Amino acid sequence: MLQLGSRTFPDDATLMMAIVNRTPDSFYDRGATWAEDAAFERVRLVADQGAEIVDIGGIKAAPGVEISEAEEKARVVDFVARVRESFPDLVISVDTWRASVGDAVCEAGADLLNDAWGGADPELVDVAAAHGVALVCTHTGGVAVRTRPHRIEYDDVVAAAIADTLAYAERALAAGVDAASLVIDPAHDFGKNTFHSLEITRRLDEMVATGWPVLVSLSNKDFVGESLDLPVGQRLVGTLAATSVCALAGARIYRVHEVVETRQTVDMVWTIAGRRPPARAIRGLA
Repeated sequence: MLQLGSRTFPDDATLMMAIVNRTPDSFYDRGATWAEDAAFERVRLVADQGAEIVDIGGIKAAPGVEISEAEEKARVVDFVARVRESFPDLVISVDTWRASVGDAVCEAGADLLNDAWGGADPELVDVAAAHGVALVCTHTGGVAVRTRPHRIEYDDVVAAAIADTLAYAERALAAGVDAASLVIDPAHDFGKNTFHSLEITRRLDEMVATGWPVLVSLSNKDFVGESLDLPVGQRLVGTLAATSVCALAGARIYRVHEVVETRQTVDMVWTIAGRRPPARAIRGLA
């Protein structure tokens, strides 16, 4: 069982985590949901499309203008409260590494803290425990927050991702976070070059074999773009191909821009794998 706030999900459930950027400079949507009403309409759209989770972020991951804790709170806290009031059954995740921001969004109604920077703020686990919310434990190879990797090397990137995410999960358990509310994420592209992200994708089953629910964030990532020599905006097919590989390995949560296409891809792969029955099966039977 996976516990995300007040929602529980069985072990055979796959979940769509739709990205909602409260930033003017995100790499993918270029500020399309920077305005609060536009971001709210994005939440309404993805909820209608069947996303179980929305992941709200107030700072783009890439290097850029410095955003203070106060500014990050201004971008996400009241918005989380608005979403919570309007969508009581939607799991609200907030993409932040800062404990103070995490505390504020949990007060506003967030169910999940998505720490994309691998425990850069060690107090975030205490915030998650204090509020009884879920936590995503990522692997970033120790790179500084909002920096790109430069000639980073691993003896074995998958082994490093497993060791670091499990160590993070153990710290969260020790702080008091419920084991049912912990998720691990290899964090494609974060602290990794394209070869590392491809290796993580090929061997994702090793992370799944740890027993922790695995989240993958593949949507329009650079490793897809570099593999196919395609710019942002032309990476959907490559993203879905990588999604298929991760789905076959057993990934549970998919952080996405395109909800409908990813849901169909994951459902088809899980059906082929025998983990999900066909929605209907009358051919040759009726």
